[in-house]
Amino acid sequence: MKNLNKIFIPMLLIAVLASCNSDKGELTGVQGRDDWFEPDPHGMVFIPQGNFQMGPNDQDVPFAINSKPKTVTIDAFWMDITEITNNEYRQFVYWVRDSIGLRLCVKAQIEDFKLLTDSEADKMGLDPEFYDNTDLDECYLNMKKAKDVWGSKDDAVKDAVKDMYYSKQDRTHGKKEIDTRKLSYEYYWLDLSQAAKRTNAYVYEDNLGGTGDFPQGHYEGNIIDYDYDNYGVPKEFKGRDQLVQHGRVPIYPDTLVWMSDYTYSYNEPITRKYFWHPAYDEYPLVGVNWHQANAFSIWRTNIMLYYTSKEGQPPFEDWRLPTEAEWEYAARGGLKVSMYPWGGPYTRSSSGCFLANFKPLRGRYGVDHANRTISVASYDPNEWGLYDMAGNVSEWTSGAFDDASYTFTHDINPDYKYNATKKDKPVKKRKVIRGGSWKDIGYYLQCGTRSYEYQDTTKSFIGFRCVRTYLGRESQGWNNID
Repeated sequence: MKNLNKIFIPMLLIAVLASCNSDKGELTGVQGRDDWFEPDPHGMVFIPQGNFQMGPNDQDVPFAINSKPKTVTIDAFWMDITEITNNEYRQFVYWVRDSIGLRLCVKAQIEDFKLLTDSEADKMGLDPEFYDNTDLDECYLNMKKAKDVWGSKDDAVKDAVKDMYYSKQDRTHGKKEIDTRKLSYEYYWLDLSQAAKRTNAYVYEDNLGGTGDFPQGHYEGNIIDYDYDNYGVPKEFKGRDQLVQHGRVPIYPDTLVWMSDYTYSYNEPITRKYFWHPAYDEYPLVGVNWHQANAFSIWRTNIMLYYTSKEGQPPFEDWRLPTEAEWEYAARGGLKVSMYPWGGPYTRSSSGCFLANFKPLRGRYGVDHANRTISVASYDPNEWGLYDMAGNVSEWTSGAFDDASYTFTHDINPDYKYNATKKDKPVKKRKVIRGGSWKDIGYYLQCGTRSYEYQDTTKSFIGFRCVRTYLGRESQGWNNID
């Protein structure tokens, strides 16, 4: 009887399992998964995968010898058609302002400002054990209520957000304005570069000596935070929680760059109006450092994740700054050995018009139609539909600057990153900028010319644009411009 049971029970299990699926015993993969289609992101253009010769196509004018020609291969990605404009970045500023205002109203226990309920949080895919709508610092907010905060006639609301405004002694002409110094964005990300180190790998528990923990590897602290504290101190790696990095960045652009960048130059009008006045809405954003550009990219990803989670859609890849190689590949527009994004060796068209906003003719700024910046997309795009890849403003990339990086980076999606802390030497804080700007001579507009600026500095001639890796890249063909 015991032997009969040993035979009967496994056969019964097989029968039950067989009735639960229709794969007929074949390897069919998980069924019922949605078909994946990635729509064109708003304001972005598709850049196909391909290879190209990275580096200069003309003489090395400053004889820097920091960009030797190198053939590299790039995966497909999406890229913003133009640099991020003042009005686009203002959406970020307003969101941060509104979230701070909402949180202050929730802390003041004003009835009209309630947190997301557990059921609403569950629809967003939040773990009920993690989400706590009684924790006013960590809870998720109902952003639809933001319009009821600023300008409210309710005395309780006005009292809750009163500290967000400049004090009376800081105001000009008695005007009530938000204190932009209080607009900080707090964010988190997973440090995959640390996770990928073999010394930090998790050792699974088994009967061959596995311990079921981390091997106490050496963790290099590269947390980006304006508080800094002791984040620059290397420490032992003890668990996954150390891979979750934290950043807090003041996000309002430095509007004083139009004066601090120049001595004995009258720039007060553009200093007062450039970021907030409607006349400059479609002008490229300036006055943001490398940290702020990264924070904007993470925020842009998070607001899309919020939408897709509510709609039950799979998430897209994150928005981010382009690598140096991606930026140059996109700037060339699929043209072989193109000196400039428009393909030719000259900065003028055949009719004598300048093809970008830069510093031509020994400083006659206005002959290209702009003394400083100009509205984005004022000049013709390159072959891939990207505007202002040369001139107007230089652009931050994700890459750290090293004179020798072309020699040690990989030839597939080459990239070199280093997230410097406050304790690092200035040479470690250099980040690659590309494209040249309104104040640069033609040499810096060339596709292969690289330069740098320090990650914590703001300039009146540096902006940025975002990219997003394309999912399912092989289906979009191949571009070979080498």
